[in-house]
Amino acid sequence: MPPPAGPLVLSTLPGRWAVCRLHAEAAVPAWAEGGSFFSATRTREELSIVCEEAAVPEGVKAERGWAALKLHGPIPFGTTGIIASLAAPLAEAGISLFAISTFDTDYLLVKAETLAEAASALRKAGFEVRGELKGTPSPPVA
Repeated sequence: MPPPAGPLVLSTLPGRWAVCRLHAEAAVPAWAEGGSFFSATRTREELSIVCEEAAVPEGVKAERGWAALKLHGPIPFGTTGIIASLAAPLAEAGISLFAISTFDTDYLLVKAETLAEAASALRKAGFEVRGELKGTPSPPVA
């Protein structure tokens, strides 16, 4: 199934996000589940958690400083090329991404310092991007 007609719309999620790596056998930690969005993926090698950066305890292996964009959905399962169409302009602009798919839609994480540039690249590719583009600063480290 081809992508939907008309521009696809993405909105920024407020806050900053972290991608964490825990031991494969670890339980999903309660600190990850708070907030407006989190994702957990378990493989035989690891438990990956995406959650609000401020919730991640010190000492947890994490890649911090991500901004998140949510694709407005739902996107039918038979639709092809959505992630590729989002990834291509970001790759051309030299912006790395971390993609998460759910039953209804997709999320893109880009480093917060590249959010405005990512939005610009996506707009040039025909997407509509809504929301704050400055990237929420990290809270001070206590």
